[in-house]
Amino acid sequence: MTRILSTIWIHRDIADVFDFLTTPKNWPEWHPASISVAGSTDHSLAIGEEVTEEFLAAGRRGSAVWRVTAREAPYLWRIESSASEASATITYRLRTKAGMTVFERDMQYNFGRTWLIILDALFVRRRMQRQSREALFRAKHILEKSLKDFGNSRMGGSLAARTGHKSNLLNSFVFLPIRHHS
Repeated sequence: MTRILSTIWIHRDIADVFDFLTTPKNWPEWHPASISVAGSTDHSLAIGEEVTEEFLAAGRRGSAVWRVTAREAPYLWRIESSASEASATITYRLRTKAGMTVFERDMQYNFGRTWLIILDALFVRRRMQRQSREALFRAKHILEKSLKDFGNSRMGGSLAARTGHKSNLLNSFVFLPIRHHS
């Protein structure tokens, strides 16, 4: 099993961060692997709800049906997906510290085929780590830049269009504490 753990501090209320991150329609705006979502996408998902995500992760295009398996708003949220080639669990943990929200994204995945396990060890894991790191920087940028716009995003329209965020924001940020584990 591979584990990618990333953490970032966001200058935004914990409830706003939780709602934004756990609302699937926002995923393509902040996670570089997320292409589109379908199903229950317009609200923070509750336990048992599902959403289908089209993704491009580490150069591989695919689709996953995510099911919410844990939710303790605004502190914990977990989704799981399983298919013949892979299974994954993504857990969001949030807490407040020094007037900021600390967001931890913990992704654990397992490939079911030997050739995929080898590819993961050779290069997939490193690409997934980069995508995860970029995702957290994008979320931070969107949430901090859009303090006024966030409420408007619930009424529709693209938050990316309003904030003008770019696809690669890593170069425009000072690196904050981020941990990665394999």
